[in-house]
Amino acid sequence: MADEGGRGAARRVSAWMILAVVAAALLVCGCSAVVGLLISWWAGLFHTPT
Repeated sequence: MADEGGRGAARRVSAWMILAVVAAALLVCGCSAVVGLLISWWAGLFHTPT
């Protein structure tokens, strides 16, 4: 019975680790997207041509 509890705890930890990795990846992707949009804005790519 103790083994099952240990395995369940290990699964919970690995699930939290997966969630943390996914959250970190989303954060990195989101930040890089924002930086890219800001650079594009400053470069004038979103301004209407005159």
